[in-house]
Amino acid sequence: MPTLSALLPMAPAFNAGLALSLSLIMALGAQNTHVIRMGLQGQHVLLTAVVCIASDILLIGLGVLAMAELGGLGAGLKTALIGGGVVFLLVYGAQAFARFRAAAPAQTDHNAEPAWVPMNRRQATLAALAFAWLNPHAWLDTAVLIGTASLAWGIPGNAAFGAGAAAGSALWFCALSLGVFWLGRRLQSPAIWRALDGMVALMMWGTALALLWDLLTP
Repeated sequence: MPTLSALLPMAPAFNAGLALSLSLIMALGAQNTHVIRMGLQGQHVLLTAVVCIASDILLIGLGVLAMAELGGLGAGLKTALIGGGVVFLLVYGAQAFARFRAAAPAQTDHNAEPAWVPMNRRQATLAALAFAWLNPHAWLDTAVLIGTASLAWGIPGNAAFGAGAAAGSALWFCALSLGVFWLGRRLQSPAIWRALDGMVALMMWGTALALLWDLLTP
């Protein structure tokens, strides 16, 4: 069993993975909107969250392992992948900041949807799996971007980074599902959505700067 002294050096990588995962997953997308919708409808929201967490952990693991193999191909490829991740984070953060500054809240389409149709547990599980595995944004955020960012930490730091990212996914979906279940439609407040976008922008930019520093520091 690893000792505390052995785990402490891995803490920065774990915390970086946690921060990146949270910043990526907070951005309102199809998967988050589905969890919110299930919570507002009061049906199978915890089951949906568990499926999303398990799917993210698998995708993150695949990304970290795959990018570790690619990172061994050469320093040039590693630099290009990390550099691409930095650019994506900066642009993604700028988009979140633009939504934060906008007068209108982010679109969630809740008011435009027809009355909800009840789902059984099997249907809810299949729906959550579809949003996780058939959603290209989920693959980009977990397998590609988190896997690429893990290259900056080398081995075994990339494993700690991936563990932090997985923990971030678990924390977010647990908090989101419980929050939307208890608060209901009050979560549609424009002030809440704007604050969320502001936090996403700051976390994205902070992570991008940290990756850039690691890339430029010998």
